[in-house]
Amino acid sequence: MAFYEISPRAVEGNVFDRIQKTWMLVTAGTMGSWNTMTANWGGLGHLWNRDVAFVFVRPTRHTYSFIEKAGSLTLSFFDEEWRDALATCGKVSGRDADKASLTGLRPAEPRPGFVGFEQADLTLACRVIHKQDIDPAGFVEPSLAGNYNGDYHRLYVAEIVAALARA
Repeated sequence: MAFYEISPRAVEGNVFDRIQKTWMLVTAGTMGSWNTMTANWGGLGHLWNRDVAFVFVRPTRHTYSFIEKAGSLTLSFFDEEWRDALATCGKVSGRDADKASLTGLRPAEPRPGFVGFEQADLTLACRVIHKQDIDPAGFVEPSLAGNYNGDYHRLYVAEIVAALARA
């Protein structure tokens, strides 16, 4: 499957809806060894004079170790027809099953060194430029702690090095 590069600023649609309602797959690794997980928390923005993605991953997730090792990740967005596949990728651990076989998603390299999926309509290839663990002491709004059971996310700030659309 072919992909073509677009400007990250040319991404169509509501970014909030793409992440929260449509979901995305966070993927890291190599074509020989990768993992993916579904996410609906995160963001896109501009920081340190770079276009970036904000990605939150719990250390208990299998994808976490792949991001830590690779220092890069992709965010893949899909049409609604892939909703069940994304739901499966959020429920099943890559430690226990082959997510590609379970879902029909076909791993692809939309840009050398980055793993995405042929079926994605948009893939953001990102390089981690900062990481920091969420510290519950920083919650100004106490109700936010209710999102956790001691398993706080690691925040990754990742520079968007390429935005790739499916041809």
